[in-house]
Order: sequence, then structure tokens, then C-alpha cells
Amino acid sequence: MASTPDTFDYVIVGAGAAGSILAARLTEDPGVTVCVLEAGPPDRNFFIHLPAGFIKTLVDPSVTWQFKTTPTERTGGRGIATTQGRTLGGSSSVNGLIYNRGQPNDLNAWAQRGNRGWGYADCLPYYMRTEKRVGHGREDRRGRGGALPVTDMDWFHPLSEAFIEGCIAAGVPRAPDYNSGDQAGVGYYQRLIQNGWRVSAARAFLHPAMARQELEVRTNARACGIVFEGRRAVGVRYLTERGGTPVEVRARREVIVSAGTANTARLLQVSGIGPASTLARINVPVFHELPVGENFRDHYASRFVMRAKPGVETLNELARGFKLVKQVARWAMGKPNILATSPSHVHLFWKSFEGLDEPDLQGVFTPGSYAAGKTYVLDDYPGCSAGTWQHRPESIGWVRSKSADVFEDPDIQPNYLSDENDRRVHLGGMRLMRRLLQTPQMMRLLEGEVLPGPDAQTDDELLDFAYRNGTTTYHLIGTCRMGPETDKTSVVNDRLQVHGLEALRVVDASIMPSMPSANTYATTMMIAEKASDFIRGRAALPAAEAA
Repeated sequence: MASTPDTFDYVIVGAGAAGSILAARLTEDPGVTVCVLEAGPPDRNFFIHLPAGFIKTLVDPSVTWQFKTTPTERTGGRGIATTQGRTLGGSSSVNGLIYNRGQPNDLNAWAQRGNRGWGYADCLPYYMRTEKRVGHGREDRRGRGGALPVTDMDWFHPLSEAFIEGCIAAGVPRAPDYNSGDQAGVGYYQRLIQNGWRVSAARAFLHPAMARQELEVRTNARACGIVFEGRRAVGVRYLTERGGTPVEVRARREVIVSAGTANTARLLQVSGIGPASTLARINVPVFHELPVGENFRDHYASRFVMRAKPGVETLNELARGFKLVKQVARWAMGKPNILATSPSHVHLFWKSFEGLDEPDLQGVFTPGSYAAGKTYVLDDYPGCSAGTWQHRPESIGWVRSKSADVFEDPDIQPNYLSDENDRRVHLGGMRLMRRLLQTPQMMRLLEGEVLPGPDAQTDDELLDFAYRNGTTTYHLIGTCRMGPETDKTSVVNDRLQVHGLEALRVVDASIMPSMPSANTYATTMMIAEKASDFIRGRAALPAAEAA
């Protein structure tokens, strides 16, 4: 006789940024029960919590989905690793630790697409509710009482200082606070590190909530199907091993899918929700046709590498031998050190071409460099690196299941640089970064350019380098696009309910209608905060004044 499924008020698929916040908020209400299903293990791996440990976790399949994009001509025939977190905290446990909200007009554009209540003034209070800003910032723009500490860089390198000085001399202003709503300029990134440790969404939100008896978190539970009665979602089936017997858990109120842009699309598709053509290829009957998996976007970056002059110690030297031992000792004593920094040190938000009203590029600078063709292996010479990517790419791709087996990776195809304007902006970003790496302030410390090298000068030569060497920035969005039901590209409405179905919501970066001009983590957390009020039946926070 089959056992009776466990039943909760809510079942959340995914314990990443969104799932962690939802679990914490929903269980604030007395008597409300929540079950969170996480495909990965608990977040006990030491390297998750050490900021510099991302070098190890990003290539560790025990705590990450080792996804790769499908090769195209514009990636030089390469499949590009687009790793996502697979542990408590999701990608917030393995990401680059950057806190970046983007520009107000990102969200205003969402509202203009018919998504009521998603303008910048509406969303700013939800960014602030999550945040505990440790450092300067306008009180009407930055949160002080949230669970997530956002701190300033405390380890500085002469190359980083020279890069900032060179940018200012070239006409790029110093940005006092790029998260205030005025993004343009250069400066140091704000990051999610406190007292030398990464603060993931799991650490900030999920673990404190797990002390409540109303919350149950099941790890190594890979969702393999949503259970329906009629048009209503009533539960989720999951597997603990490939080929095992599915376990069913029931939801009295709602099923909430927060598995991330790729995995959310896959779960809906194997449950019969998606384009008929996609479902036919994986032999899954169409339960409800929607454009799940389409409208996919990601940021694509090209990076320059410069060789430093002899005697300039970069991360490449500091991360080896006795010098690394000294850095470990500094970390243990709570002194500024390389182990407690984000991989990107300096931000640049600027314009690919003169005359634009606001930045259309994001840039990063790091006083260290990785060996060409190797994964997170530092160069054996003193070097630094810098890269740019387009804020709002128009190249559109897809995420499509290859089979009904959720242990098989999906087809992830961003179609990087397929849009002509994306190529134009990408080239503008490359030329801008090359100029900023060769200012007099920088060349006092540098010998010259290693990659792509001085021989790459024409548009075709630079684009060829971008095709053969560009990388993802792990900012996957859009596969369950938010929009009104009249928008045939959309999957969920502006309360994140799946069109045409009951008691099924999607809450993660997959609902973003367009790419924010930023890393996606901060906005994903804002989405979850806002969704928690929808789900709990609470009135929206008052819109910010004069935002």
C-alpha cells in the first residue's frame, strides 16, 4: 500500500536566493507550514563560506550544476560553462559575492510592459527590506535593518587604485554609491562578506528560519514533476537518486518554483508545461502550452589581460607559497586579506559610445589574472585582468529539456552576440576597456597587453577574440517571463502566478522580463521579498517617494 504523501501549506522547489527568502518570510506567519526541496546537499562545504573558495566550488559538481551552453559559431564552437549553485543558498553560495541593483529604468521598463507594481519606486522598498547596509548610503535608498549585510571592500591594491585614477582622468566620474539609483562611474564593489565570511541567502535567511518547526528543508531532493488535480497544482514529486522511486509531497495552498532560470524551465517542461514543440521532442504530453524556456538571456563578457612590471605583486603571486600562508594568517586574525575579497574588485559602469543618456556597459577590474584556456588557474607572471559586458543584451536564446529525465542537463542556448547591436556594443566595451587599461596611471605599473594582444586591432579581430575567449557572467534570466496574459511571450502574471493554472507560482530570475543592468542576485532577492507579500495576502510596501 502506498504511503500518504506529507502535506504542507506551501512546497517550494529550490533553496537558492528566492527560495531561502520565501521560506523565511512565509514561516513568519504562525502555523504556516513550508517544505523546501533542494536538489543539492547541505551547505557544509568549507569553501562555500570562504569568499576565495569560489575558485574550488565553481568546478565542484557536488555543490554546483555543471551546465554548459550549446556551442555556436559565435562562441568559437565552444560550450561555455554556465555553472549554477546546487546546495542550500543556490548560486548565492558560489557566486562572486557582488551586490548590484542596477538602474531604475530597468524596473520602469518592466512596469511599462504591463506589470503593475514593478516600477523602481514600487520595488525599492523591497531591495531595502532585504539589506543591512554596512557603510555609507542614502537613508532613503539603502536598507539598514535587513538580514543581508552589504559591506565595502577593505583590501586595496595599487593596480586597483591606478585603474580608478586612470578612469577619472579619462572622464569617468567616481561613483559614490552605485546602488543609490545613480549608477554611472567607477569605484569598488559592494559585496556580501562579513568578518571574513561569505553571507549567502541560506546563511542570512534560510538557516535562521530552520529553527522554526513549521519549516522542513529536504536536501538531495531533485524535483521531477509537479502534481495537478485538474488545473490546480497540489504537490511535487522528487527523486533522491537517478532511477529511484519518486517521493510526493503535497501543498494545501501553493506550489512555488524557485529552482533558477534553467532548472525552473526544465521542471515545468517535464511536467507538461511549455511549448508543444519542446514537449514533443522529449515525449511529454502537453498539459498546458506556454513559452516556458524561451526568451532566455545572459550577459557575455570579454576580458583583457595585462602583464605587470617586475616587482608589482598581484594576486597571482600572493596566492602562492609562503605569501599565501601570510594571507591565511591575516584572514585568521581578521585583517584585510585576499581570501575575504570578491573576485571582482573594481566596478565600471559606463557608455559604449559617447552621447548615451546612461551606461550600457558593466566593467570589472581585478589585480590578478587567469591562465588562458585553464579554469581558475592563476597566471605564473604578475598580471591583472579587466572585462566588460553589455547591460541589456538583445540576443535571445532558450532553455529546453533534452529528455524527461531531470538528471540529464538541458539544452542551454543563449545565442550570445547573435544580435547585431549586441556585437556593436560589445566592441565598444572592448575598445573602452583597452583605453582604460592603457592610461598613464596604469602604464606606470604595467608592461603591456597579453590578451588579446596588440595585434588584435580591427573590429573583426576583436570580435574573433570575443568569440573564442568570451565567457558567461552567470546571469541567466527570462525563461518564465512576467507579463500580462495578452503578452504571448509571457509565462507568469505580475503576481508571478502561472497563466492559466491555479496555485502555481514562479519566483526567481526566470520571471525577469528583460535583463537588469546588473548582476542578477540583488534583484532576485527583491523579487522574492515582493512575492512573499503577494503570497501572504499582505498589502504592498508603500512606494518610495521621488524615486
